Amino acid sequence: MPSGRYSFYDTHDDTTLGEERFSCAPGPSGWRYTSQTFAADGSTDGAVDLTLDSRFRPVRLELRRDGWQVRGGTLAGLTWVRTHLADTDLSHTREGHEKAHAFAGRSPAFLLATARMLALTEGASTRVRVVSFTEPVLAPRTLDQGWALEAIETHPTDSGPLTVRRFRVADLATGEEGLVHLAGDVVLSAPGVELEQLDTPPGSWI
Repeated sequence: MPSGRYSFYDTHDDTTLGEERFSCAPGPSGWRYTSQTFAADGSTDGAVDLTLDSRFRPVRLELRRDGWQVRGGTLAGLTWVRTHLADTDLSHTREGHEKAHAFAGRSPAFLLATARMLALTEGASTRVRVVSFTEPVLAPRTLDQGWALEAIETHPTDSGPLTVRRFRVADLATGEEGLVHLAGDVVLSAPGVELEQLDTPPGSWI
């Protein structure tokens, strides 16, 4: 069960934005990722709980950040409910539904989920529609991404060979793109994300 710590930073000026302490593991029907997120000053500001089925589609999502909460899953596309924890009269509660394939957001969990759902072979590429939740208010935004698996490389380590997959991920509306490096069920690096600590080796790529 891999566990560790990711750091977040601004891709324009490298300002530290916070971190995420995570654990993930295969489950009875798929894969689950849980984490707590922390602000730059070290205070707790949210959490991620994502459960996938055997085909790595989102069965259940619970996302919290600065008092906002999103609960979602798969139902003829993606469905979700976004609310504020202080919203006692439900005036800020909104339901959403989109013909999309995956959730997205700042957490590396979403990159792992999408990459494993797409199951690309080396050199292959595709496009996928995702619903992304923006920081810090978790507002939903639907966009199309382009994913390409550019290379699969094996590197020697003290604990044995490490297989790394290098993806190029692009926002097809803006043309903005970046490289994502994955090893098993761990993100090694991605735009705005660095793996700072890994307590146990990555799980296998299924």
